[in-house]
Amino acid sequence: MVTAPADASRRGTRTRSGNAMGRTRSALLDAAAECVIARGARATTMGQLALTGGVAKATLYNHFRTKDEVLAALVDSRVGALGADGLAVARDDGLAAALERAAAGLAADNALRAVATGEPALLLPLLGPEAGPGWDAARTAVTAVLDACGVPCGPGAVDTVLRWLVGQLLRPPHADQARVGAQVLALGLAAAPVEAVRPQDAGAPTDLVAHPPSGLGWPV
Repeated sequence: MVTAPADASRRGTRTRSGNAMGRTRSALLDAAAECVIARGARATTMGQLALTGGVAKATLYNHFRTKDEVLAALVDSRVGALGADGLAVARDDGLAAALERAAAGLAADNALRAVATGEPALLLPLLGPEAGPGWDAARTAVTAVLDACGVPCGPGAVDTVLRWLVGQLLRPPHADQARVGAQVLALGLAAAPVEAVRPQDAGAPTDLVAHPPSGLGWPV
C-alpha cells in the first residue's frame, strides 16, 4: 500500500478546508443579498444573515466580524464580477459597449437596487471625492477598462465614470437611454486630455496613496 507523503496530506487537507471556507463565504454573501433585498441593509442583522445562510452565528463571525464587513464583501463581489465582465466587453467591443453593459448589470442587480431605492444614503460615499476602501474594487475595475480602451484613466476620468454608473443605479434609464449615455461618455473620455498624474505615480497626493480613507460608509 502506497501512502501519500505527510506534507502532501497536509496540503490536501488545507485545500479542502480552504474550498469549504470559500463555499461558506460565498453562501453567506448570497444570504446577505437575499436579506438586503427582503429587509434592507439597515434592518438586516447578523443573526438573520446566519439563519438565512444556514450557519451558526459563530461560523458567520469566523468570516465576518461585523455587518459592515459583510456588506463591504458583498459590494466587492458584485463590483468585481461587473468589472471582469466589463473588461472582457471593452477588449472586444470598446468602451461604450462596456459602459452600457455595466449600466445594465447595475440595473439588474436586485441587491444593489434594493439599497439604491430603499436606502440611497448608503451609496452616497461613492459620490464624494473620498470613497472608502470598499470601493477600491470599483476604481480598479474602471481603471482597467479605460486602460484597455486606450483612453485617459487618471483619477478624474475614473471618478467621472463612477459617478455616471452610480447615476444609472439610482435612476436606471431605459436601455436606449443607457446606450446613448454610454456613447456620449465614451466619446468625451476619448477626447479628454491625458491626465498627467495618477494616484499610483510618484508625486501623487499622499492623502490618496499613503493614507486612503477608511470605512465603506455604511451606517453602524
